[in-house]
Amino acid sequence: MKRIYMDYAATTPVDDRVLKVMLPYFNESYGNASEIHSLGLEAKEAMEESREKVADILNSGSDRIFFTSGATESNNLALKGAAFASKKKRHIIVSSIEHHCVLDSAMWLKSRGFDLSLLPVDKQGIVDPADVKRMIRDDTLLVSVMHSNNEIGVLEPISEIGEICQEKGVYLHSDAVQSVGKVPVDVEKLGVDLLSASSHKLYGPKGVGALYVREDVNIEPLSHGGGHEHGMRSGTENVAGVVGFGEACRIAKVEMLVEEPKLINLRDRLISRILEIKDTRLNGHPTKRLPNNTNFSFKYIEGESLLLKLDDKGVAASSGSACSSTSSDPSHVLLAIGLKPEDARGSLRLTLGRWTSREEVNYVLEILPEVVEELRLLSPLAK
Repeated sequence: MKRIYMDYAATTPVDDRVLKVMLPYFNESYGNASEIHSLGLEAKEAMEESREKVADILNSGSDRIFFTSGATESNNLALKGAAFASKKKRHIIVSSIEHHCVLDSAMWLKSRGFDLSLLPVDKQGIVDPADVKRMIRDDTLLVSVMHSNNEIGVLEPISEIGEICQEKGVYLHSDAVQSVGKVPVDVEKLGVDLLSASSHKLYGPKGVGALYVREDVNIEPLSHGGGHEHGMRSGTENVAGVVGFGEACRIAKVEMLVEEPKLINLRDRLISRILEIKDTRLNGHPTKRLPNNTNFSFKYIEGESLLLKLDDKGVAASSGSACSSTSSDPSHVLLAIGLKPEDARGSLRLTLGRWTSREEVNYVLEILPEVVEELRLLSPLAK
């Protein structure tokens, strides 16, 4: 059976071109980047070249890019690091549809005495900048709003929020993990102070990410030791991973302009055809969304059953965030946009990528209505 992968938001396969540049750093140029001998200097040089590639896709200075183990660490470092460094400001604002690693970090800070406010979203999942302005207080330290949502793909008005935060003297952090490599992400145009990115979302290896930190932002490190990453994040560097991340960014910047319209075309084909299925809803904004993201709710069925049926037919998909896929609780994102719990449980996320073909989309469109109908016939909710 041919396997069709439509879960690119969970992770992407490593591009062969990325793997090729990584391989020497496992068993040839394997030096520790902190050593001053030739192998160490070779590894250090490769890391700095990769730092420049990551900086380039974000329009940042390379000295403002700090490598981490991935999005979760970057987001934890952004929120907790800023909070620990703050002497007076004790108020944090985050949107209600953030990834769990942001929400849980914010809740952990709340348990340590910080005040936390949750930003609402509208029925399409979009934050109103006016709400940000209204919630900011004299003691507000940081606002965290993701660039795009990992479940429903909506693009948030980050540049407008950035203007408000700059005017109020408040840090703005944005989790741009799903956006980098798919749509332009320019830290200067966005006006962000902190921004998180992850390698495995743009055809690089797992286990490596980055945090952009604007020059005047005060961050307290979470890990201490040898002072790696200019003291921001101690620990022997994952040189091969960093090299792969850098190359993935280089490729994405070159190919994004070609990939984006192709993905939008396939995305919109999925949306228009799937919405022909009775009692089906598109979650998120119809156009202000990532070029590769679709998310639907089907009344009267369970998302888990739908995923298993699709998998039997060779299609890998998701019901939401991969990090919470084992939970039976309805998605906090779908609840935040107003869905009832029973409807939120009947969600399907189909995310496309570099190698998704029109033929694969057509196959999904052929089998999905039959699968939904079959599950509804078995469902007591539909009676």
